[in-house]
Amino acid sequence: MNTLGQQSQSSQRVLIMSGPSGSGKTTIVNRLIDEAPVKLMKSVSATTRKPRPQEVDGEDYYFLTDEDFRDRLAGNDFLEFAEVFASGFLYGTLRSEVERAWTEKAWAFLEIDVEGALNVMQQYPDAVTIFLKTPSAEEFERRLRSRGTENEEVIRKRLATAASELQFADRYRHIVVNDQLERAIGEICEILKSEETASNA
Repeated sequence: MNTLGQQSQSSQRVLIMSGPSGSGKTTIVNRLIDEAPVKLMKSVSATTRKPRPQEVDGEDYYFLTDEDFRDRLAGNDFLEFAEVFASGFLYGTLRSEVERAWTEKAWAFLEIDVEGALNVMQQYPDAVTIFLKTPSAEEFERRLRSRGTENEEVIRKRLATAASELQFADRYRHIVVNDQLERAIGEICEILKSEETASNA
């Protein structure tokens, strides 16, 4: 439940969260949508890959054809975009997603990778930025392997990507260690409460 009453005064805020696969982002993002002390609206990414079973266009992703994606790219409709894990598929954040959140007097909540985050930071230098990490590289690898959903080659790629992303952690305003889920969520909620108070001072 959102508890802060000054949501209308935070209608042009951007929250960016990044962190390696296995850092617990998805769980934390979903909890924050329900529990954060400010109104958050998660940005829906666009992609050229086909929907998976149960995925809904406009809720999970905006599913675009390659041609549509590139047309919108040429029209400067994207805040950031990338080709992910050399899959051949494009992913990106539409500028309209930030505007959609602001129309609802919510913070635009972007869960994006480091490369995309650095691009968005240039466009929104006042964005609240959080880098989520595991307590150690060993714990990160353990979490990746425990999922049992990826082969060794993909795991190695994710480990290399995580090591690369960690080098940019100090570019974020806040670094949160997800050692215990409830503690990490509480820390992020305190960050948001503090940022909201500062913006309304």
